[in-house]
Amino acid sequence: MKLHYGFDDFKGFDWMAILPIVLPILIVGLILILIALIDLYRHRKVRENILLWTIVILFINTVGPILYFTIGRKGGRA
Repeated sequence: MKLHYGFDDFKGFDWMAILPIVLPILIVGLILILIALIDLYRHRKVRENILLWTIVILFINTVGPILYFTIGRKGGRA
C-alpha cells in the first residue's frame, strides 16, 4: 500500500483538460479578494479590526471575502 505520493505521480496528468474548470474559480476568488480589500480601504475610518479583516480576506481564500461582506461590513462605527 502506497502512503506517500510525489510529483512524479502527476507526470501523466492532463493539466490542460482541468484548466477550463479551475481558471474561472481562481479568477472569481481573486476578484472577490480585490473588491473586499478595496471596500475595506475605502471605509477604514468606520471599520473596526482592519488588520484582522485584512488577514481574514487574504489568508482564507474565497471564504474570507464572503465573510467580510456578510459580517464585517456590519461592524462599523457610525
